[in-house]
Amino acid sequence: MLNSIGAFISLFLIVIIFLRIPQENVGLASFATKSNLLGSPSSAQRFLNILTIIGILIYFGIAIQLNLLTN
Repeated sequence: MLNSIGAFISLFLIVIIFLRIPQENVGLASFATKSNLLGSPSSAQRFLNILTIIGILIYFGIAIQLNLLTN
């Protein structure tokens, strides 16, 4: 059960990292502001930061639990 949740969280973190808008890439930044896909760029960045932190904490918690179960 923990293995499947850990795999899902890993994929979730990969998707979140790919959703980030690069600040130096003007083409993607203009796309994000024109399409309004995730709201304003600053609120989308803040939302993705919060999701990333929560995902990382869950991932570490599962990794520690799995490590304790195997030892």
